[in-house]
Amino acid sequence: MAQKSQGIQTLLEAEREASKIVDKARAYRTQKLKDATSEADKDIAALKAKREKELDEFKQQNEGDNTTQQASLDQDVQRQVAEVQSAFTTKMDTLVRKLIDRVAVVDPKPHRNLRKTEA
Repeated sequence: MAQKSQGIQTLLEAEREASKIVDKARAYRTQKLKDATSEADKDIAALKAKREKELDEFKQQNEGDNTTQQASLDQDVQRQVAEVQSAFTTKMDTLVRKLIDRVAVVDPKPHRNLRKTEA
């Protein structure tokens, strides 16, 4: 009977040791997961900072292009407006004459859908 009791005690002791080992393994795994998460966060922050720096550099490089393009477009618009104004001033008399002729000269005709009726 004493031998059975000692065997049970040995099994209980082994179970406690196994439980301690499992607890240590869980704690180790949890710590490793936390470490990996913090490392990933650091990597993400570094990559984000790098990309933001690249974006800022790209914006600075292309900012001057926008102002030169805008100036070029403004010049084109001014040139086109000047062309339209000069065309208006040169052709204004002809245009006014044509409008007056169109309004003043009336050629009365019956409507094309009007049918002649026999009386």
